Amino acid sequence: MQEYEDLKTMVAEIESDINKAEGGNKAAGTRVRKQMQTIKQAAQLVRNRVLEIRSTD
Repeated sequence: MQEYEDLKTMVAEIESDINKAEGGNKAAGTRVRKQMQTIKQAAQLVRNRVLEIRSTD
């Protein structure tokens, strides 16, 4: 499922900013919050796709 693969890629890409944010970098924290919003939307797409698959069976 392509939506899930996209979600995994987004999570992997945010890792370096999370480490920077934990170190006290405020700009990295802002980037993390923005990226997490995008991840939230991608997760919703995965949920909708799973429901779509389930309803066609």
